[in-house]
Amino acid sequence: MLRDGTARIFVAGDSSVCTRELSRAPMTGWGQVLPLFFTSAVEIVNCARAGASSRTFAERGRLGWILDHIRPDDYLITSFGLRDHKPEKEWRTEAFHDYQRHLRAFVDGARDRGAHPVFVSSHERCTWDEHGNLRQVFGEYPMAMRELAAETSTPYVDLYAQSLEWWAQLGPQGTRDLFMYLAPGLYPNYPEGIEDSTHLLPEGAVACARFVAHQLAARQIVPPHWVTALDVPAFPPTALGWMDDAEHAALVRARTRGQGSTL
Repeated sequence: MLRDGTARIFVAGDSSVCTRELSRAPMTGWGQVLPLFFTSAVEIVNCARAGASSRTFAERGRLGWILDHIRPDDYLITSFGLRDHKPEKEWRTEAFHDYQRHLRAFVDGARDRGAHPVFVSSHERCTWDEHGNLRQVFGEYPMAMRELAAETSTPYVDLYAQSLEWWAQLGPQGTRDLFMYLAPGLYPNYPEGIEDSTHLLPEGAVACARFVAHQLAARQIVPPHWVTALDVPAFPPTALGWMDDAEHAALVRARTRGQGSTL
């Protein structure tokens, strides 16, 4: 249930943004930990879905659900790109064509209801060549988002450019420490370990969420007094927002108009 009498920020996005189940911890989406940086007067409604592109999010009725519930003066943060750049046709959009067209539906839908759209670009993956150079895997999608933001006068938070700066400073191993590169036996949910260049550990997700919240406040995209705890260096695991698996599954099913599959 959505809370009454509070300011609300809806978040639409993909697996880099979504809230994760306890069974997937320590994998963490930055939208999952975004509430750490907002006061209790603000409700973060994280509707991001793992495996979604800008197109499939709308096709499955998830954008429709948001637009059914969003109110005047609410906010809608939109962040897609990780799936849109994939070659598989079930996700693929072309950066300067249908990707922009689908993103425009988020902007128009929010504004038609008196709400405020905001774009946040995706962070880059942790992929490096044999010479230690960071590969820019899907840079044209942040470029396309930035172009559309300018065309539509939509605030744009450039998490992509910030991530390029961070990852370059940290280098290959330092960046890997923010992603799901886990040795066997360290975490019960991943007994055989995992090497995942896309999804973040809590430290990476918190850094991204902190940057987004700082930008929203510093540029007065949202009222600055909504944002808090930017100087808190770390948060306990109990504050990081992983959800019980059954509760997570129920929420995923509920936040859709039920069109197509549940992806």
